[in-house]
Amino acid sequence: MADRKVNVYYVVGNHDTYYKNTNEINAMTQLYGGREYPTMEIITHPTEIALDGCKIVLMPWMCQDNMEAALSLINTTSAQILMGHLELAGFEMYKGSVIDHGMNSNVFSKFDLVCSGHYHHKSTKGNVNYLGCPYEITWSDYGDQKGFHIFDTETRTLEFIPNPYTMFNKVHYDDSTNQVESVTIEDLEKYRNTYVKVIVHTKNNPYWFDMFIDKLEKVDPLGIQVVEDNLYLNLEDDSDIVNEAEDTLSILKKFIDNTELNVEKKDVERFLSELYAEASSI
Repeated sequence: MADRKVNVYYVVGNHDTYYKNTNEINAMTQLYGGREYPTMEIITHPTEIALDGCKIVLMPWMCQDNMEAALSLINTTSAQILMGHLELAGFEMYKGSVIDHGMNSNVFSKFDLVCSGHYHHKSTKGNVNYLGCPYEITWSDYGDQKGFHIFDTETRTLEFIPNPYTMFNKVHYDDSTNQVESVTIEDLEKYRNTYVKVIVHTKNNPYWFDMFIDKLEKVDPLGIQVVEDNLYLNLEDDSDIVNEAEDTLSILKKFIDNTELNVEKKDVERFLSELYAEASSI
């Protein structure tokens, strides 16, 4: 983009920053803040810009260092659009995993449109649009449509462009009603360079299964995990298996709720949620 002289506004998020209380030391400034990137503007403080006459507030990660300036700009700006990296309560980090900490979305009620990163799941509630991540990052993103958005500065509308590629895939294996040809004839090329979970419903013929796994390995997936679903024979389908199991954040929250602590449990929960998100992104 620098070579093509494309103007880029990069809004710093929590994973870019080294300290929790300030955005000043961040990866983007270290990597792209030099003179060789004159078209890159790195947003570490609340900033108002105008694109094609459309005023937009760019809101980086809100922390102790910039909170006063952030709230002041929110209250005084005449811009109707805000785009940022926000942590708001009541939205889903991952599909089905609602975050109950963070700021109240009412803080941004004056804006016609609020667009934010941070949460992986794409969702809309009132004037707030969590755009979701543009591609799958962890297994928690499985089955959740990803993509990117184009904002039209004239009509002030968002267009969603779906990402046709997936990083995580599930394959259901069942040789109870199939012949060997149907087990081995399936085209597995779509699983190349992806992570694959093979969920085994019935494996009457181990030799057929080995043939299937061998064929799967030949398309070079990034990883193969075999899941025997013998423990879930009473469940109807894969979604039931997923629903039956608790996600990591739910397990952590239950552990905190059932533990005697000398500190505020919400603070511990917030810290573990951030730690989990950071670990998942590595």
